[in-house]
Amino acid sequence: MPLTGWMNSNSARTELDALSARGREFLGVRYAIVGGAMTWLSERHLVAAISNGGAFGVIATGSLSPDELREEIKGTFALTDKPFGVNVIIMHPELDELLQFCIDEGVGHVVLAGGLPPRTATERLNKAGVKVIAFAPTLMVAKKMIRQGVDAFIIEGMEAGGHTGPVATSVLCQEILPHLKDVPIFVGGGIGRGDAMAFFLQMGASGCQIGTRFVCATESIAHEKFKKAFLHAKARDAQLSVQLDPDFPVIPVRALTNKATEQFFEAQRDAIARFRSGELDQKAAQLVIERFWAGSLRRAIIDGDTENGSMMAGQSVGMVVSEQPVAEIIEELMDQAVSALCRGRERLSTGAG
Repeated sequence: MPLTGWMNSNSARTELDALSARGREFLGVRYAIVGGAMTWLSERHLVAAISNGGAFGVIATGSLSPDELREEIKGTFALTDKPFGVNVIIMHPELDELLQFCIDEGVGHVVLAGGLPPRTATERLNKAGVKVIAFAPTLMVAKKMIRQGVDAFIIEGMEAGGHTGPVATSVLCQEILPHLKDVPIFVGGGIGRGDAMAFFLQMGASGCQIGTRFVCATESIAHEKFKKAFLHAKARDAQLSVQLDPDFPVIPVRALTNKATEQFFEAQRDAIARFRSGELDQKAAQLVIERFWAGSLRRAIIDGDTENGSMMAGQSVGMVVSEQPVAEIIEELMDQAVSALCRGRERLSTGAG
């Protein structure tokens, strides 16, 4: 590499470090990349590999029992001495027990997902010295949650895999990043390259969340058939589920379309009918639907049933083109981010638009 090119690259790396400094400090890691919590996938092996690679792995609690979560935390600590977090769904029926085990086992960061976290949860974690991360669907909600004790946020756009919101990542970032400077903010949803990471960091993000890109990592326990489906999929194959009843809100889920897509419609119809008949209240009915996803996900991810199992995937799935070690994926993302910043510097120096 010519001397000027090397200097430009070195300056870009320094700029990248500066842009991500707040996120890296908050997480205690080398790279401000948060691993997206993916049920059945974000377990000890993938989480430890992400943390050992310099990023921040996150265990997906999903439908794990408190005892199962405790074993997963212990298993992760056995594989890494680097920081990692735990994602907990607030509608989990044993939420209090899950949070207590996170505290007891020395987890430093907890991600509260699935809605507005209860004040009792944030206060409990705050008191124990655990850093609380939540999802910010709007600026107003984010400001409210800061007053409630949330330490950092994830902005996740509709391009994300699994449960997602109705607004695109780029729009959410414009709505929130310029107006919320009090806490670190990590951006997720549709990010499959380092170029996008650099862009969001320049907009004011402290780091990025990446999930789909890690599904086909060598360390991922996903079934070979599941990985093969990802490697052949394109962005347009990852579609959002449809809500059948406006009076029965269901968080949209983005997944590769297959027979399980139709099966989810049936699960919704059944849960809604039981809700209308008074057999279930709304929370219980929504939990029935959540359990459908957990079971359907296991069929696809663990058993390899890619027809009848849920194939949750973000739209960045089209950028997953090979099976690679986690460390290689992370370095590739960082190199792409540096290259993007270099190109920006070159355009400025030449006056090109």
